[in-house]
Amino acid sequence: MKLFDSHAHLDDEKFDEDRDTIIEEIHKSDVEKFVSAGYSLEGSKKAIELSQKYDFIYATVGISPNDIPQTKEELWKMLEEIENLGKTKKVVAIGEIGLDYYWNTENKDLQKQAFIKQIELANKLELPIVIHSRDAFIDTIDIIKNHKVNKTGVFHCCQQNQELVKQALQLGYYISFAGPITFKNSKNAPAIIDMVPLDKMLIETDSPYLSPEPHRGQRNDCRNVKYVAQKIADLKGISLEEIAKQTYENAMKIFEIEK
Repeated sequence: MKLFDSHAHLDDEKFDEDRDTIIEEIHKSDVEKFVSAGYSLEGSKKAIELSQKYDFIYATVGISPNDIPQTKEELWKMLEEIENLGKTKKVVAIGEIGLDYYWNTENKDLQKQAFIKQIELANKLELPIVIHSRDAFIDTIDIIKNHKVNKTGVFHCCQQNQELVKQALQLGYYISFAGPITFKNSKNAPAIIDMVPLDKMLIETDSPYLSPEPHRGQRNDCRNVKYVAQKIADLKGISLEEIAKQTYENAMKIFEIEK
């Protein structure tokens, strides 16, 4: 069985003391590949470093809505650097980018500008996007409807909002599920998972955050993606191996990774 963790943050400081050890342990597991996702300028650089050090790691680069600077001038300067980073070998998407009105509400306009600018950048570099959307689904859908993303992309750690998922699927996006679908209080997970066809589904850990059951509250890493896959398999009534195979193929396809 091969698993593909489509979104992890192995550059995070929580791995500073044992990063290489954990990555080697991941590689010994069923996790064949994973994407180290950038979310800031520094995080994007670190993601690329990891992708260049390990054959089975790929990178995304971008400025997340929670990491944009205070001024448009600073943002534009950062995005010039992100564009250059995006040309690096093994960068497979622009992300994570998007909108977050849970943590930040005072800079909505700048968040939107950053999102649109990075969509334009993705189109220029012929890359898909990885979307972070929290408590902002109306504006998120509005932007991707009015600013077409040529390679579409992924709604990462997708919020369990049926209307968001419905519209994202209609626009051709992939839906990525993470640890929260395994939580006991995740009442919408069965309905959401039922909505998403197998050929539009990805799995991720978003590690070191959002550890799935039975490891909730602990530091997460890519090996735990199997619990996400198992939960989907249980809800879909099919085998873990089938979920692993399909989500692996889907990740290879959206990120255009050669077999």
